[in-house]
Amino acid sequence: MTPVTSRAPLEAVAVSRSQASAPSSRWRALAVLCAGQLMVILDGTVVNVALPAVQRDLGFSPSALAWVVNIYLVPFGGLLLLSGRLGDLVGRKRVFVAGLALFTAASLLCGVSQGPAMLLASRFVQGVGGAVTSAGTLGMVVTLFPEARERAKAIGVYSFVQSAGGSLGLLAGGVLTQALSWHWIFVVNVPIGVAAVLAAGRVLAPERGVGLGRGTDAAGALLVTSALMLGVYAIVGTAAHGWASGRTLGLGAAALALLLGFVGRQARAAHPLLPLRVFRSRVVAGAMGIQALMVAGMFSFQFLCVLYVQKVLGYDEIHTGLGLFPVSVAIGALSLGLAPSLIARFGPRTVLLPGLALIAAGLAVLGRVPADGSYAADVLPALLPLGIGFGLAMPSLATLAMSGATPEDSGIASGMFNTMQQIGSAFGLAVLSTLATAHTDTLLDGGASPAEALASGYRLAFRAGAGLVTLALVLAAVLLRNAAAPRVASREAEPVSEAKAPRQPAR
Repeated sequence: MTPVTSRAPLEAVAVSRSQASAPSSRWRALAVLCAGQLMVILDGTVVNVALPAVQRDLGFSPSALAWVVNIYLVPFGGLLLLSGRLGDLVGRKRVFVAGLALFTAASLLCGVSQGPAMLLASRFVQGVGGAVTSAGTLGMVVTLFPEARERAKAIGVYSFVQSAGGSLGLLAGGVLTQALSWHWIFVVNVPIGVAAVLAAGRVLAPERGVGLGRGTDAAGALLVTSALMLGVYAIVGTAAHGWASGRTLGLGAAALALLLGFVGRQARAAHPLLPLRVFRSRVVAGAMGIQALMVAGMFSFQFLCVLYVQKVLGYDEIHTGLGLFPVSVAIGALSLGLAPSLIARFGPRTVLLPGLALIAAGLAVLGRVPADGSYAADVLPALLPLGIGFGLAMPSLATLAMSGATPEDSGIASGMFNTMQQIGSAFGLAVLSTLATAHTDTLLDGGASPAEALASGYRLAFRAGAGLVTLALVLAAVLLRNAAAPRVASREAEPVSEAKAPRQPAR
């Protein structure tokens, strides 16, 4: 790996030296970062199982209820990129702590909400706080662990939090809602958030960033934030308005125009918000796109499998969470154990390909679920390949996506990685749920039983998800074919020289 260039701020170099000399402090810092990230990830799914209780208590209409989820996704997806760049400019620790504090305060407001308007407003602020918290987290992980083998382990921990958090959220949401009330799915964030903010102030090393003068592109920030928020808003609205509606097409065209305007500005700006050099590497750009496809496909499991287990098999919230928990266990076993060692030895591409193949296979198994099925025969056999595959694929993609990031660009690369995940989630939810709903309605109109119509709709969505992941597998085989294994530096080597990944990946 090449040394840190002179563009890197002296503060970041000093932080790298001090953190490299104190391994225990690095792992404590990782624990704090993952605690904050886990709160944000859990909140994306913990609400799903509580929606019926929220509707009964606060009087949401069926159409408005979906916005309890969507109004969180819109600012979250729209602000990740801007938040990541702000971390590079003013210091990632400062941005992380500010986002965590905002997320915690908004969680309290959600928990004490007495009406739909207050809950929706608080959820919007929660989404803002979640974006600010998450955007630069992966960049901080990469900076904390300059040595390749330890970095692989750290990214494995981070990927476990990213991957398993959704499944854990389903279980936690069911337990809290049934045992206490839906208010507690938000209130429980408050003590955790306060503890994480205090710990972050003590454990995370300070850094000043490169300064606002190195990237204050206000017009670019307005363009990209508007484009992403408008795009996510258009996608999440397709369930109610359809893909071919004038509303969807108009919003999509406006979002695309804003995004093209942003790209054009970044090519000309003296201090761009998103330096286009981040995408010069085919490996980095490919990893971002592959991740979006993989996450979109996986949403057919994360969202629709819950509906199948509840509406067709008749499980309650707690048993649904317990039934899908084996996926979290498998992801943890791979992300925290085997995957980092395999990535360090064979390279992320070699680990990614079988991971994607296993995810596609698991979704294909779910593509056969019958109306009179059972958990043991029809759901459980898919969970092991899904968990193992995601546990292998997620840390591999994170390693590839950050492979070309310099210290001064790691925040924006991290923000972009998380942005692609959110776009993939929103797209997958909209496309796959629309497919399932439309097919189910067609069968019901034709006289099919509700159970058969639902199961058939879910089967179609699972197969579509398997197709998206298969496409991601093909792209990974083609675009990443020259991605090399990371070099494992000796522990005695100068840590600063490893502070970033290779600058010359395959193009």
